[in-house]
Amino acid sequence: MMAFPPERIVCLTEETVETLYLLGAEDRIVGISGYCVRPPAARRDKPRVSAFTSADMPKILALKPDLVLTFSDLQAAIVADLVRAGIAVHAFNQRSIAGILDMIRLLGAMVGAGPRALALADGFARRIDAARAAAARLDHRPRVYFEEWDEPMISGIAWISELIEAAGGVDVFPHLAGQGAARDRIVTAEQVVAAAPEIIVASWCGKKFRPEKLAARPGFERIPAVRDGRLHEIKAPVILQPGPAALTEGLDALCRLILPERAAPL
Repeated sequence: MMAFPPERIVCLTEETVETLYLLGAEDRIVGISGYCVRPPAARRDKPRVSAFTSADMPKILALKPDLVLTFSDLQAAIVADLVRAGIAVHAFNQRSIAGILDMIRLLGAMVGAGPRALALADGFARRIDAARAAAARLDHRPRVYFEEWDEPMISGIAWISELIEAAGGVDVFPHLAGQGAARDRIVTAEQVVAAAPEIIVASWCGKKFRPEKLAARPGFERIPAVRDGRLHEIKAPVILQPGPAALTEGLDALCRLILPERAAPL
């Protein structure tokens, strides 16, 4: 049974770690994912107990957590092992801006920091609204292709598509953004060429972005973004984690890339 509020929390993804730090509840975190890099203090101070789809179960159990926070069906096997071991687990599954804001509010309530979480989420929502208001004044909204992975090519998930729109761009594959599974957002080179993006933004899940490799794909020489040299990278921890980083630094980075002469309005 979970204690309330929980005092010994293990976070198996980065966004809950960052949220707990922002809520002033970092002292309750006793274990984190090995992929967690935000905030830097967490990587320095907290034991690392998992990858993304695997975990060191004996190490987690030795920490005696009263709550483990996980994300999505990709960690379902870890969740099953934890439940069998009698550990309280909450699995988040946010895939949109609204879902991220709800995650922050719910996590705050779970740790007894409800009012602070509401204020935090409201602040993020205002930043997004400010970006949208600035974007509404643009004469032209450039077409943007966001690539989460290169082999196979995978387009951006819902929160990224929504952030592109908020920053003043147009996602060239909006019909795929709602697909939570990466395999359902695979696109072909021909589809990207036909979409004619004016800007390409890559975030290859920690893999080094090589614009020259992207530009050399068959037919890509016909893409406006390639012709104009508008091939950019946003680092994965800033944009691919469905949490505070995406709504702040991720959004700001998209604003700068979509209209370089416009300072981030937030």
